[in-house]
Amino acid sequence: MRKTIKLAVVAALALGTTSVFATNGSTMLGMGAKTRGMGGIGIGMSHGAESVLANPSLITSVKSNEISFGGTIFMPDVESTNNMGGGASTATSTADMFVIPAISLVTKINDNFYTGIGMWGTGGLGVDFRNSTSGNHMNMVTALSLMQFGVPLAYKTGGLSAAITPIIQYGTLDINYDTNATNHVGSGVGSDLSFGYTLGLSYETAGLTVGAVYKSEIEMKYDGVLSTAVQGFGAAGYSNDTLSSPVEIGLGASYAMGKHTVALDYKVIKWSDAAGYKDFGWEDQDVIAVGYEYATDAWALRAGYAKADSAVQDNNGKNLAIDVMMGGANLTNTFNILGFPGNIEEHYTLGGTYNATEAVSVDLAYVYAPENTTTFKNFAAQDATVKHSESSYTVQLNVAF
Repeated sequence: MRKTIKLAVVAALALGTTSVFATNGSTMLGMGAKTRGMGGIGIGMSHGAESVLANPSLITSVKSNEISFGGTIFMPDVESTNNMGGGASTATSTADMFVIPAISLVTKINDNFYTGIGMWGTGGLGVDFRNSTSGNHMNMVTALSLMQFGVPLAYKTGGLSAAITPIIQYGTLDINYDTNATNHVGSGVGSDLSFGYTLGLSYETAGLTVGAVYKSEIEMKYDGVLSTAVQGFGAAGYSNDTLSSPVEIGLGASYAMGKHTVALDYKVIKWSDAAGYKDFGWEDQDVIAVGYEYATDAWALRAGYAKADSAVQDNNGKNLAIDVMMGGANLTNTFNILGFPGNIEEHYTLGGTYNATEAVSVDLAYVYAPENTTTFKNFAAQDATVKHSESSYTVQLNVAF
């Protein structure tokens, strides 16, 4: 059974070139077009079938049956400047365009029970410096990719809704680089299939909707990948190959006033407790999103903004275990800057919907994350700097039946 599920997930993953992308650390700002057009809002505001991806308790707004399917063209721009002691050089990552799918289906069983299914790319991160002419970037290539399947089960009574979504997650991880012209480090692409869950709760009354969501940690083990990469720098005592998706806890609220809706989401992403990420000193993120929607019977416009401090912080002087293995050198800083630059802090978003008929609508969203510059000391005690910005376009088709 496990092998059959894994083959199904791999086949679905092939529908999109989901490889390397990032927003809040290595998690997406949001998966559906409505959510992305409102700054990631989705915990306390229903978006129909799309709510499978954000807060499953909100699928109880679906009148009968609804399917949403679409994708995001994601374009990160990562420029790194590194100095290994012989002078600094700059290179741009060629991992700069990806397609991320998102599909959700919801059906109303009766006035109390709702269910559905969803498939979506949830996160990833990486760079490609294999074309760099300088040894300062070590031809480093990293690629983390995550895809989830979920089956939400929701119950509604009055204005109160509660839901659980069992999650199947498939992930791949690759880290490889050259320490010099003849020494290549890397164990190949590792993959894993694991399980988690999302809990959702919401309450609606007189135009006000409040919601809460909890996403469990999902432990992902990529045999040989992380340990080989760290040991290649000389940290021979490092043996961990687990890189878990972190716990997320969120609250949200929205208020509708005729055609106008304003919304606020707050969530915590627990990087500091997630296996693997905590070894590299990633810190928890408090993500605050605000969104606005103006909706008519024929169309809707949306805008939003999200803010979260970078998950990647300076580890100099923290005495992390990996750095201690290197005699105090900042190996974790080097990996974070060169290989996993999860340092985006802001998102500005726009979106809209066109209702072609009562049953068919099209959503569009644009997300821009302005450039953020981060500089740490690397393991050679020299400056390592990354400049990282992102833009993306999402298109989604919705059909009610």
